[in-house]
Amino acid sequence: MTVVGPFGLSVRDQALESDVQAGLAAVEAGLLEATKSEVPFITEAAQHLIKAGGKRFRPLLVMLASRFGDPYAPGIVPSAVVVELTHLATLYHDDVMDEADVRRGVESANTRWGNSVAVLTGDFLFARASHILADLGPEAVRIQAEAFERLVTGQILETAGPRDGRDPVAHYLDVIAGKTGSLIAVSGRFGALMAGADDSVVDILTQYGERLGTAFQLADDVLDIASDSHESGKTPGTDLREGIPTLPVLRLRETAARDGRAEDLDLVRLLDGDLTDDARHAEALSRLRVHPALEQARRDTIRYAEDARATLAPLPECFAKSALEELCDAVVHRAG
Repeated sequence: MTVVGPFGLSVRDQALESDVQAGLAAVEAGLLEATKSEVPFITEAAQHLIKAGGKRFRPLLVMLASRFGDPYAPGIVPSAVVVELTHLATLYHDDVMDEADVRRGVESANTRWGNSVAVLTGDFLFARASHILADLGPEAVRIQAEAFERLVTGQILETAGPRDGRDPVAHYLDVIAGKTGSLIAVSGRFGALMAGADDSVVDILTQYGERLGTAFQLADDVLDIASDSHESGKTPGTDLREGIPTLPVLRLRETAARDGRAEDLDLVRLLDGDLTDDARHAEALSRLRVHPALEQARRDTIRYAEDARATLAPLPECFAKSALEELCDAVVHRAG
């Protein structure tokens, strides 16, 4: 049993492990090639997060989904490069919006070069992803365009907040389905589609990616509260400081509104205050880490990961299916 990809995913077949490793290495080379520019400064900025590392979760999903067709088809590696470039571009933009200082354990691009350079670098990555897509055909372009629309819509919904009368948790789940689920769904779809898998298989792996993507983001929400910067690669409580209502906070507010306990209401007031103050921020993090709302968010993560696993049931038994099932376990493990 060998370990490959993010979270120490174990692959129980030597041929599969070798092919996945080779595919991910080709994606890595493709990312570096796609981010080269005649302007050295652009190359440096565009490769900043690539060289910082990362889980390459989306390319791994492309590689595993391709096993249900021809895993050596020519469009598989380029499509994996496209989804990772798109993901990287959103990170540059997210860090500007969140005023983040650290990403993947290194100084964020906006901290190093300023917001304008970070935004434009993200745009550069989107452009390079589009260039690769053009060679994959109109269907791939349409799929990516639809996913990108969902991604941006999710970001706008997050910024606008829930409309009057809408359940904040339901609104938030819609947000992350767009912001995170859409691109992970495309990873499963591209892998199966480029490999020439049956339409039913393409649909299953798309749904799997959507549900796993939601679980993946919910696990990130838990990590943002529960982990230190060494574990997560970014400053803990970044979303908390910026007032972004992730699931543990939403579950806390839900509990406080329902039960009215003084300690919950007091913590809500603390979260509604000025968390740019380091002492208040540290107190809020400390209290959330021991609050039942965090455990409830973990249970929500497990539920979505199990939904993703159940989606795979119609697929034939094989090592690739086992690896996809183990990804569900790995996502849950991240959330503790």
